[in-house]
Amino acid sequence: RVYRLAANGRRQILAFHFGGNWFGLQSRDRHSSNAEAIGVTGVRCISLQDEPLFRPALFSAALDNVSAAQEHQLVIGRQSAIERVAAFLLEMSERSGYSRRFELSMSRVDVADYLALTVETVSRSLTKL
Repeated sequence: RVYRLAANGRRQILAFHFGGNWFGLQSRDRHSSNAEAIGVTGVRCISLQDEPLFRPALFSAALDNVSAAQEHQLVIGRQSAIERVAAFLLEMSERSGYSRRFELSMSRVDVADYLALTVETVSRSLTKL
């Protein structure tokens, strides 16, 4: 999970990354967000100066990340709680290869922090769905 802490100390999860995803794409020396693994994870740091062949893939990943962030902003800004949870489940299903069954590796607290909801609202929405 990639997250930021608000001035009041509350956590906002910005993204969940799966195997093969690129993240931490920053133009500055200092990152504006934090990353934590919620499962077994491997990480590779790439220097574009040392490995320029990655530039096209990096550019594509950056565009994908912007698109995903815009979609997430729309979900949070314009959907009801139950619609947010449903959209989240659809997103996770899609990223799992549209499997009819998939396991959520993140906690309900993580889901709540991702969707800007309370844990209780996430639980009620999951029950209704």
